[in-house]
Amino acid sequence: MSQRIGNDEVGRLARSALLPSFDGATAPGWVLDELERGLGGVTLFALNGNVPGTAELAALTARMREAGTPLVTIDEEGGDVTRLGGHKEASPYPGNAALGAVDDVALTRRVYRSLGAELGAVGVNLNFAPSVDVNTAADNPVIGTRSFGADPELVARHAAAAVAGTQEAGVAACAKHFPGHGATVEDSHLGVPVVDADLELLDRRELVPFRAAIEAGARAVMTAHLDLPKITAGVPATLSPAVITGLLREHLGYRGVIVTDALDMKGASGAIGIPEAAVRALLAGADLLCLGPREHHGTVLAVLAAIEGAVASGRLPVERLADAAARTGALKDWLHGSAPVPVDRAAGLDAARRAVRITGDLPVFPAAPLVVELASDGNIAVGPTPWGLSPWAADAVRAEGTLDEAGDVLERATGRGLVVVLRDAHRHAGQRALASALLAARPDAVLVDMGLPVWRPEGAVHVATYGAAQANGRAAAEVLGLTS
Repeated sequence: MSQRIGNDEVGRLARSALLPSFDGATAPGWVLDELERGLGGVTLFALNGNVPGTAELAALTARMREAGTPLVTIDEEGGDVTRLGGHKEASPYPGNAALGAVDDVALTRRVYRSLGAELGAVGVNLNFAPSVDVNTAADNPVIGTRSFGADPELVARHAAAAVAGTQEAGVAACAKHFPGHGATVEDSHLGVPVVDADLELLDRRELVPFRAAIEAGARAVMTAHLDLPKITAGVPATLSPAVITGLLREHLGYRGVIVTDALDMKGASGAIGIPEAAVRALLAGADLLCLGPREHHGTVLAVLAAIEGAVASGRLPVERLADAAARTGALKDWLHGSAPVPVDRAAGLDAARRAVRITGDLPVFPAAPLVVELASDGNIAVGPTPWGLSPWAADAVRAEGTLDEAGDVLERATGRGLVVVLRDAHRHAGQRALASALLAARPDAVLVDMGLPVWRPEGAVHVATYGAAQANGRAAAEVLGLTS
């Protein structure tokens, strides 16, 4: 077959596997041209300026559909990983950690259905969510509140609910990050994390939620750039036939679309480059290649050249490309004709309120307290999304998390209440040190952790929100009496 098929058809099959990105809120001419030639779709990124507003985004996706039948993909998990607000606004939906804390699968389904409805309304048809990683490493630098929790069965039941809710809105769900990023203490944007697990451990921990997502009908699964030495022998999972073909296709019996995490990440291409990573991912069994936020037309051409060269040399069977294209085509067929469902943002606030956990007795502030937010760097996946309680506070300051700031904070809080807002304090020594100093002087202070509440000083009044979305912030402000 590889000798009979023409170069134009090889190019079209290769294009159908690509999900590049671009800058701006209008589709560049090269994107429209490549869509006419069979480009599989695009990935939208807030930091690229693709999402200035819902009207602009709807116009952008409509224009691309005039040129082809693209998969329009985005990372919209709700919670800390949100793109619809263009990084200017926090999400009205709490993330997975809050939903796991509530543990009401009907509510999770309702939240994801509404999130899917918002995506469908602006023309996004494949959402890179939910994250179904089992977050067993408390100091995981990239998952954390993106996970439903550390219990495989809890994560599994919410994974199924999230998939069902998303797809009820006519948007394809993508369970990620296969075979599971929850046991890592490294960020695959920056290197190749290691998960030291054999098949027996994977079967009772990481793979449990993926089985549930597959049984719920997940239309896509995203691979992770991790090394499982007992399975992949040093090869990142995204490039490993043992993971994609062996574990996902054969062991779990998955028949839908397999999409890679962004190939620009060091965990995938740091040692070999994006074009070679693309070829290896296809050889391993991937169907769609997410290229990354800065990978535009030049990368598309380089990847196409690498794929076409691999086909010409006999290294990559053209049948593998045709197989990938058939799955992508079936996904596009599924997307047609879905009736819209209503947006239900009340579900987000309901979930955030129910997720709040309070340790100790909250004080009644006779006057507006000083709210001090301790700086916390988000990871690359989260991005610069706003967070905290300042939208509801009469007096709020941001502290960098150094001990020499304690004196100024205490002086400013003299004669009134003090609320100290943290985010994943267990991962930030500066937050813990400054918070401890403030508590030593003001044991009546209230700590609010808007990340995973792993660090809880003994005796302190503590509020856990399990996330830093807008909905989480409002829910915390309500219990503190900061809202009218």
